[in-house]
Amino acid sequence: MKIILIGIQGSGKSTQGTLLSKELGIPYLSTGHIFRKLAKERSSLGRQIKVVMNAGLLISDTKTLKIVNEYLSRPEYKKGYILDGFPRTLVQVKAFKNGVDKVIYLKISDKEALWRISGRDGEAREDETLMAVRKRIDSFHKFTVPVLDYYKKKGIFFEVDGEQQIEKISSEILKDIKK
Repeated sequence: MKIILIGIQGSGKSTQGTLLSKELGIPYLSTGHIFRKLAKERSSLGRQIKVVMNAGLLISDTKTLKIVNEYLSRPEYKKGYILDGFPRTLVQVKAFKNGVDKVIYLKISDKEALWRISGRDGEAREDETLMAVRKRIDSFHKFTVPVLDYYKKKGIFFEVDGEQQIEKISSEILKDIKK
């Protein structure tokens, strides 16, 4: 099964992706984790990604597609995956040829996202400044909401209230997947 998790930064994609991975026995892959790992590398690509992320901007469609497709070509993703943070734009959706069975949207308010991120004790990352997070939230509304509409029309979309208890969210997602 190929699952995509979509939500604003702080919506719980990593938490739910990890839980789903254990429950369904398929690997979880986060583009945010990939990009943060690349940003630590002392390479031209790493430096570019670090600058873009710290500014709260999106990595270009071309770079994102190349990186995601390289990862998904690995043997561990052949039988399925849970992908978080991709696609974020309609360009990415239309260029992504890997197939998707289910798109899960973890819906939370902007206020909740800011509250959750500011409450991460000692876990704040370099790319989580208030300005960067606000920019990412604005980008989500501008670029990713049309992605949600695209998948709704495809009939593979499921929206869950991401402000509920972790276990309740997970239960609702699994119930929908197993329909």
